[in-house]
Amino acid sequence: MNRLGGTHHYQYGTTDIEYELVYTNRTTLKLEVYPDLSVVVYAPLDTPLEAIEGGVAKRAPWIAKQQRKFREAPIESPLPRRYVSGEAYRFLGHQYRLKVLEDRVERVLLDGSYIAVYTPKTGDKRRVAALLDSWYRRQAERVFSERLDACFARVESLGIPRPEIVVKDMKTRWGSCTPAGRLSLNPKLVNLPLELIDYVLLHELCHLKEMNHSPAFFKLLERILPDWQQRRNRLNRAETS
Repeated sequence: MNRLGGTHHYQYGTTDIEYELVYTNRTTLKLEVYPDLSVVVYAPLDTPLEAIEGGVAKRAPWIAKQQRKFREAPIESPLPRRYVSGEAYRFLGHQYRLKVLEDRVERVLLDGSYIAVYTPKTGDKRRVAALLDSWYRRQAERVFSERLDACFARVESLGIPRPEIVVKDMKTRWGSCTPAGRLSLNPKLVNLPLELIDYVLLHELCHLKEMNHSPAFFKLLERILPDWQQRRNRLNRAETS
């Protein structure tokens, strides 16, 4: 079967919905709308393109609604952190308002333009911070795994091994890799837009072929990601708090 991944379009009324199609070892079709307004469709390997297009058509009203919510969300970031309702937190390139709500069952949910933290101890800032940190790390593990599916398809022909991803706190680096195929990513990377996450992933994946910053490495990166310099410049200016 010829699997046509990459960028596709669906016309919903006057709205052109652009989406990235990624084939994975899933059993069902999954659509994600991210805060940077990008749309990604994760499809089982044997799914016909017609079925995928039908799934996008069926969910088009929902996609447009989610993009509208993200587009209209406010952008501010009061500092320093107090872990109280109203603070702004970044996630995948967008900012959300924090809501701290009382409930005996502790959990963190993404609710429209809010990150809702439920806890019986709403005044316990350390507990709210711990719940948020745990949620961000889980999201990082999920997003990094999904984006690796998309990015590895672009370098698989190089004959490099599929790396193991580890989420690791780092003070000065976004990512690193070892010759053994272990790729470490900074959890704060999940606060940035998908295209910057992809840049870091592809940068590190290219290192599995060229383990240095030699001319050969940059030639390879240019071939895999022609706009890598623009993405690097955006990454250097990026805010993550």
